Amino acid sequence: MGTLSAVARFNMVYQQLRPWGLLDERVLEVMGTLERERFVPDAYRALAYADIEIPLPNGDRMLSPKIVGHLLQALAIQPGDRALEIGTGSGYVTACLSRLGARVVSLEIDPTQADEARLRLETLGLQGIEIRTGDGLAGPIPGGPFDAIAVNGSLPDESDLAGLKGQLKDGGRLFCILGRGPVMSCTRFIRIQDNTYRRESLFETSAPALIQATRPQAKAFVF
Repeated sequence: MGTLSAVARFNMVYQQLRPWGLLDERVLEVMGTLERERFVPDAYRALAYADIEIPLPNGDRMLSPKIVGHLLQALAIQPGDRALEIGTGSGYVTACLSRLGARVVSLEIDPTQADEARLRLETLGLQGIEIRTGDGLAGPIPGGPFDAIAVNGSLPDESDLAGLKGQLKDGGRLFCILGRGPVMSCTRFIRIQDNTYRRESLFETSAPALIQATRPQAKAFVF
């Protein structure tokens, strides 16, 4: 499996990521070496590097490799950056952020999924990661302000982002996917100063909504 996995990662980088505008060599290095199959349910391991969203046991889905790559490139992580992740999922993006040098606080609303991701990341020996169970959209997250915020799922509009943008440092970057299917916008916000932000629409896509974005009322944090 090891050799096949290495070939699959190579193909992912050179057939999916680079042709689709992924130019950050550090991101390509991380995604080209991190074993994505460790984060994929057993039934989908053969598709770990395919250009698809992979279902998770709770009905959530992993973002496709191309979207993950652009998320990481847009956040421009530097060693020592403090990163906030909304929606831990399987922990794959969490691991990528850590490998890029970030200290990561990650919020997952599903307790079972949070526990599984925590165990998976500990098994890999990754440092500087804190997985918390709670709704990352419900209020301020202890541990900020943050250099980078990753939202691992789509939101229908900007209304849920005000609290997150307020937790960015000056110069901090936030990546999210906004809109309703079939066409959504991958968007980056950069905090200039105070409450001034630069919004950049990067490209159009479609992605699964955050679980809490589909619920009528947000849940409170559980730490």
